[in-house]
Amino acid sequence: MYHSKITGLGFYVPDNVVTNDDLSKVIDTNDEWIQERTGIQERRHIIPGEDTTTSMGVKAAEIAIKRSGVAKEDIDFIVFATLSPDYYFPGPGVLVQRDLGLKTIGALDVRNQCSGFVYALSVADQYIKTGMYKNILVIGSEVHSSGLDMTSRGRGVSVIFGDGAGAALLSREEDLTKGILSTHLHSEGQHAEELILKAPGMGGRWVSDILADNDPDDESYYPHMNGQFVFKNAVIRFSEVINEGLKANNLEVSDIDMLIPHQANLRISQFIQNKFKLRDDQVFNNIQKYGNTTAASIPIALTEAWEQGKIKPGDTVVLAAFGSGFTWASAIIKW
Repeated sequence: MYHSKITGLGFYVPDNVVTNDDLSKVIDTNDEWIQERTGIQERRHIIPGEDTTTSMGVKAAEIAIKRSGVAKEDIDFIVFATLSPDYYFPGPGVLVQRDLGLKTIGALDVRNQCSGFVYALSVADQYIKTGMYKNILVIGSEVHSSGLDMTSRGRGVSVIFGDGAGAALLSREEDLTKGILSTHLHSEGQHAEELILKAPGMGGRWVSDILADNDPDDESYYPHMNGQFVFKNAVIRFSEVINEGLKANNLEVSDIDMLIPHQANLRISQFIQNKFKLRDDQVFNNIQKYGNTTAASIPIALTEAWEQGKIKPGDTVVLAAFGSGFTWASAIIKW
């Protein structure tokens, strides 16, 4: 039995900065309204034709691989988390394998939205723990801007999301006191429709249906979110899954050196910080700059925290996420 250790981190966001004031020019909103509800000041949007979910994932991965010191030919597997693939199929995992020039290794796509990166990390961790693989590339990448309702009708959702990618290289670690100590995954599908993008989907409304109806009021292909319901569930599940991870490793809240929550809403992060009585230097938030980048949010935040020297060898790092599905997850890492 082995542990898996993060040996390289990287992230990439588009250069195109979209401020709250920029959005107010096309949506009936304003900076004060957005910041009060979400904490977001700006986000990044791709310029179509310059970036895609895959290309951003590749750019983040190249940084992570370089920092890891692992040669590309020694990478054994890819796990790619996203809700916004370049194509309906195939998924972006194989496109990364192609664009990075890797061997004909396996590539797995994870569709768990906001908790996608932690799910992907857990999958990679199991492969390494069992000895099947030694080095696995894990990516979370999202393009939201192309699929948002950028009108006043969609302001409750469209002001929240941004584009970006983060990546981690996981490698085998023989010292069982280091690396990923445990991961904890959950779902509650009875609330799936509270945060959903219904179409196109084989289950009820496919492309042909949308085209045939040509209905300008059809919102099924835009994201829908019951914001208050999601918020109430998120703060409960965040707390539960963090405590679950601590308990599994005989740790206390006081042992947390850094909590990296999924960047869904600054108010959720602040609620969790207050509930656990954590100091500002024990929680990392960057939603103010990037918005909610879904599966990319944790690896982007984790990379920034590490780059800024806020994560050091020996630290206990907790990752936690909640999102569409509903799905939620945590990971406990000894750095």
